[in-house]
Amino acid sequence: MRVGFIGTGSMGSMLIETFIRSGAVNPENVVATNRSIAKAELLAANYPGLQVARSNKEAASQADLLFICVKPLEFKDVIEEIQALLTPEQIIVSITSPVLIRHLEALLPCKIAKVIPSITNHVLSGATLCIYGDRMKDEDQKRLENLLSRVSAPIRISEEHTRISSDLSSCGPAFLAFFIQKYIQAAVSATGISEEEATRLASEMTLGTGKLLTDGGFTPAALQQRVAVPGGITEEGLRIMEKELCSVFYDLIRTTHAKYEEDLEKVEARFFGTKADEERDAFTSFPYEPPCP
Repeated sequence: MRVGFIGTGSMGSMLIETFIRSGAVNPENVVATNRSIAKAELLAANYPGLQVARSNKEAASQADLLFICVKPLEFKDVIEEIQALLTPEQIIVSITSPVLIRHLEALLPCKIAKVIPSITNHVLSGATLCIYGDRMKDEDQKRLENLLSRVSAPIRISEEHTRISSDLSSCGPAFLAFFIQKYIQAAVSATGISEEEATRLASEMTLGTGKLLTDGGFTPAALQQRVAVPGGITEEGLRIMEKELCSVFYDLIRTTHAKYEEDLEKVEARFFGTKADEERDAFTSFPYEPPCP
């Protein structure tokens, strides 16, 4: 299977590197192109055998499985450029959440999937979110998931839950890193512990907590209960967090959904010259009832 990539920016290059390092794909079975060819050439220099395509058309014509890793508003131009070259047997994979399956199926003759990766895939961990169009047969889905399973845990989701699923799996590492950063800064400021030591402790704690929540059989609630002794220090800390942070997460989700709606409308206008009324209505009804004390 020949795997192609249009776009070798942050996520495109991460996927290429991760697939090759994991052994999921050999470099000679990868063809990649980018608006700035130098970026694709750098990947080829690091992974001998990887072929650099000089145009989107060249990449599309040579790939059985083609990942399109460009910004949402650039997607329509790429599609228009390659659509005449594509065949019903090829699989096109979008990694761009506001570009919907129906946008692509309306303009392309091939099989359509949407995959939302995560920076955690760089260390062969975390999830990849998988959404499939009607043309994707069971064997097509299994073939794609077999590839993704070498670098992640492929999880099938419904397209209506793309945004919240992405918040948790793809944006989540940045949100969690921000929380840890602020925790470290507070520790350094309040106690004088070195930033290096606090960062190491917090990082090891995060790794161990992740293992407890995946391999260890704990739920988040059960883990809190196990650590927090009644009347103890941890329980007091959790009480403060419940009081101060509860509404923050609702505001966070509300904000990411609002940005998604904005991007979706722009993509809809680029593809069809219309507004995404159905999708927008689904998200504007998002309930804002945080159960906070």
